[in-house]
Amino acid sequence: MTPADLSLTVLRAVRRAVDDGALRVDVPSRVKVERARPGGVGEYASSIALSLARPAGRSALDVAGILEERLRGVPGLRAVEITGPGFLNFTLLRDVDADLVRGILAAGTSYGHGAALAGTVVRFAPVAESRAVLVVEALVRLLRSQGADAEVGADGGERPHVYPGASGGHGTDAVRWAFLRAAPHDRPLDPGSLLVPHERNPLFRVQYAYSRTRRLLVNARQLGFTPEPGRLGEPGRPGQYVEPGHPGHPGPPEHPDHASPLLRLLRDHPLALLSAARHRAPDRVARQLEAVADALLAFQHTVLPLGDEKPSAAHRSRLALAEAAGTVLAGGLSVLGISAPDRI
Repeated sequence: MTPADLSLTVLRAVRRAVDDGALRVDVPSRVKVERARPGGVGEYASSIALSLARPAGRSALDVAGILEERLRGVPGLRAVEITGPGFLNFTLLRDVDADLVRGILAAGTSYGHGAALAGTVVRFAPVAESRAVLVVEALVRLLRSQGADAEVGADGGERPHVYPGASGGHGTDAVRWAFLRAAPHDRPLDPGSLLVPHERNPLFRVQYAYSRTRRLLVNARQLGFTPEPGRLGEPGRPGQYVEPGHPGHPGPPEHPDHASPLLRLLRDHPLALLSAARHRAPDRVARQLEAVADALLAFQHTVLPLGDEKPSAAHRSRLALAEAAGTVLAGGLSVLGISAPDRI
């Protein structure tokens, strides 16, 4: 269940409450769901009950209780809790992680593409300045990925907001990243620094992270196993997954769960692409890819068996997650017109 799915799920609960007479309000067009703040409960939260309380003529806690009843047992939700004056807090079932990975692998590099901007027509004015050319090319690909009809028009149109001091470049990966990673009114990065294979080089980290996923797949085949979405288990505790709270759960993991940040970023990737398209901001795609790459590089060490450890279902699941992350990196790089090398 993605944040967009969760938003629709809560909206359906409101509609059911209105249909059966428990609430007398106009059903909103959308329900805002946000990631829970540090120290909060669950993974996501919504203030919809507070918004509906006054028009419903009831307290926010009453409205939250009505909605919580209609959200019990919804597939993909492990828990719905009410906190404070009436906030709804949601914890997703871990099974949805496997569904996320399956969805990414099925979509391939088109994961995150959609039809949210279908019917939108965007025509860019022809440009000659080197950075503007690359920005327009990226924006056309980005807008089309969200269903918009976008192209460079012959007789005017939108002009990209780019820093006028950029010049030179032949469309290499380093030049593209230098021009596209900077926000519209910022100076472009130094392409020369992006040619150095170093961890401080963001382009290198992104391309290297993708190449690591390809190498992990090769190494896994040599060890006799292939990716298969499923329970990730816990780093440092390979083997069968046991849900927290179950009598057989061993307690806190010995090592941090490096999968959680990566899963969150992959789940939010479609929203990042849509936001970048709406705001004409390819730099948002570049920042998203950097975050995915960093999370993947932190997670990669848990993928393959260590020492005499035998490959388990958890290893196959982690390998599938790594492959999905590589797929997202390759797709994002292609939107920017940058290569995803298997070896680096």
